[in-house]
Amino acid sequence: MSSASAVKVGLLFGSFNPLHTGHLILAHFMATHTDLDAVWLVVSPQSPFKMEQQELLPGEQRLELVNLAIRHNDRLRALDVEFSMPKPSYTIDTLDELRQQYPDHRFVLLMGEDNLPGLPRWKQADRILAEHEVYVYPRPGVDATAVNAHPGVRVVDAPLLDISATFIRDCVRTGKSIRYLVPEAVEEQIIRQGYWK
Repeated sequence: MSSASAVKVGLLFGSFNPLHTGHLILAHFMATHTDLDAVWLVVSPQSPFKMEQQELLPGEQRLELVNLAIRHNDRLRALDVEFSMPKPSYTIDTLDELRQQYPDHRFVLLMGEDNLPGLPRWKQADRILAEHEVYVYPRPGVDATAVNAHPGVRVVDAPLLDISATFIRDCVRTGKSIRYLVPEAVEEQIIRQGYWK
């Protein structure tokens, strides 16, 4: 582990298809209510656990939506590091790549409590837990598991927001308003480009 003076960055992985208010509140909360210096939103080109890609916008378009949403927040940053990595991307490979690019940073994995029980099945999960802290945020109706007790896992009492990108895409498709579900700039871009119509 790096020295205590290292920049401590939380990594929030997601397809962000699209990024929504829940993502932003969570990322900003983690960047300002914990010991993290910043949160980087890692836009994933393809999840190894979500193989249905038919509704997935191209990576560059999803990255643009994230950048539009966070352009006035200097504690948040969008990252396309996985775009040039082999597909599907695995978290440990991305962590290794980022540690190589930013040797003076300490990276913390941010994840929902609903994903935590599956962490032991991830590629080289033992290395993730040994080399990186994991900050867990609550998810609706999820109970603690044995992984919660791992010394590297910290449960953060973040706001509980049950907003889904699927719901937002369905709203767009059926012509219903998505105001306040996504930032205004994101809503404007979705409408302008005709995404998910």
